[in-house]
Parts: sequence; structure tokens; C-alpha cells
Amino acid sequence: MQPGIIARTAQLSFLILTALLMLTGCSMARLAYNQAPTLTYWWLDGHVDLTNGQSESVRRDIDSFFDWHRSDALPAYAALLQSWQAMVMEDLDADQVCQQFQTIRSHIDTAAHRTVAPLARLALSLSPEQIEHQRRHQIKANQGFEKDFMQGNDAQRLRKRLNNTIDRSERIYGRLSSEQRDMVRDWLRRSPWDPERTLAERQRRQADLLQTVQDAQSSPAQAEALVAAHIRRISQSPTPGYDAYNQAMVRHGCAQFAALHNSMSPQQRERALRTLRSYEDDLMNLAGQP
Repeated sequence: MQPGIIARTAQLSFLILTALLMLTGCSMARLAYNQAPTLTYWWLDGHVDLTNGQSESVRRDIDSFFDWHRSDALPAYAALLQSWQAMVMEDLDADQVCQQFQTIRSHIDTAAHRTVAPLARLALSLSPEQIEHQRRHQIKANQGFEKDFMQGNDAQRLRKRLNNTIDRSERIYGRLSSEQRDMVRDWLRRSPWDPERTLAERQRRQADLLQTVQDAQSSPAQAEALVAAHIRRISQSPTPGYDAYNQAMVRHGCAQFAALHNSMSPQQRERALRTLRSYEDDLMNLAGQP
């Protein structure tokens, strides 16, 4: 398991929370979270092709992480959802949305910090063949990115992004009106997001990942520090201008979300309120499971 995977591993549990718990039905969400340790193991195995000798310790570390996540992180997420319920019936501005985004980022950072030590130890056991396996996985993942975001003309790319955004919004608020769909399209058209620049940053992180593995194996005593530094370079890119670009995307996204939320009818906001309440209940139920 390479150090570069660590941040994404920590994010996986949060992605399960958001992408599965907040975008699927309750029973599916609970099933997905309860299977999260197994899903995480197979996700990692797909990246590095774990050996039998590595599997036991990896599973043990994953179980330990999710024990903590269930007991400590889920109640914190539930409290966040509760605070959102107090906001959902009110209009929002971009600053308020970005404040919530930063809160989410802090939760991700906390989870990432807990993965550093065990995953740094495992990084030291990777063979050259496993590192090459990860390199090939990176190439395949980039091909998928290009297929999803860089193929077709501008109108086709915009249509796909629009459909994805509408789908996510409707799972919270219910069906969007034609005017709201047009609003989303206009915001996406004006977005500073650049797939070529984003792909270049992905490739930089991937190269950084492989270099971190090599450096850790050359200096085992520094493995944890190297892992932590790699994670920091994911959050704060050394590429000149990229952090400003990323902040512009975040700011645009916050303004886009606020504008769409403020366009919601009382009925749509009531639907969102009920949805957030059900998600909060799900999280507390999951946190209370043995």
C-alpha cells in the first residue's frame, strides 16, 4: 500500500458517507458502510496486488481505522448534518457554503492523519513488482479520466457534467425545475474547471506517490514523515498557480451551490430537510452498532 494511497484511503470512508450514505437509500447506505472494511481492502488490493503476507496486517489496520471511524467520526458527521438542518430552510451565501466545505476538509484531514503510521509501515514492504502494478493502475485510471472528462466536444462534456450535477442535487432536493436546470448549466459553463490542468495535477501526484515510496524505502526511519509530506502536497500542490486555480474552483462551487439552494421552493427545502434528518438517523444508528 503506497503512501500516496493514504489520503485517498482516509477519504474513502468519507466518500462512503457522502456518495453512498447521502446519495442512496437508508438500507443501501447501512449495508455499504458495514461492508466498508472489506471494500477498502479490495480497493487497496486493486492498486498494489497485496501478498498473502501483507493481507493480515492490512485487514487489521483497516478494521482498526473503521472502529475509530464508527465510534468517533460518525457522530461528528451526524452533528454536522444536524447543523445543516438548521440552515436548509434559510438562504445561503458562498461564504457560508465554503465554511461548511472547510469543515468537511477538516474531517478528511483528521481521518488521513490516523492512517499515516500503519500505511507508512506497509509501504516499506512493497516489492518492485507491486510498485509497477501501481504505476500501471495509474495509467489505467488516467485513461478513465480522459474518457469521462476529455472526450467529445464542449457541448458533450458539459452535458455529462450537467447530468451528474442534476442527479446529485435531485437526490437531496427532489426534481429540479427547468429554470433550475438552466441555472446549473450556466454555472457549469462559467466554471474555471480545466480537465487538462486537472489531469496534469493528477499525474504530478501520481509521480509524487511513486517517488515517496522510493524515498521511504531508502530511508525507513523517515517513512512516516515522508507519508505526511506527501499528503500535504495533495492538499497544497507545489505546482505554481495550482492552489489558486483550486481555490477558484472551490469558490465557484460554493457560489454555485448557494445560488441553486436559494432557488429552491419551500417544498424542495422540506424534502432536503427530511433527507438530512434521515441521514443523521442513519449515521447515529451505524455509530451505535457493535
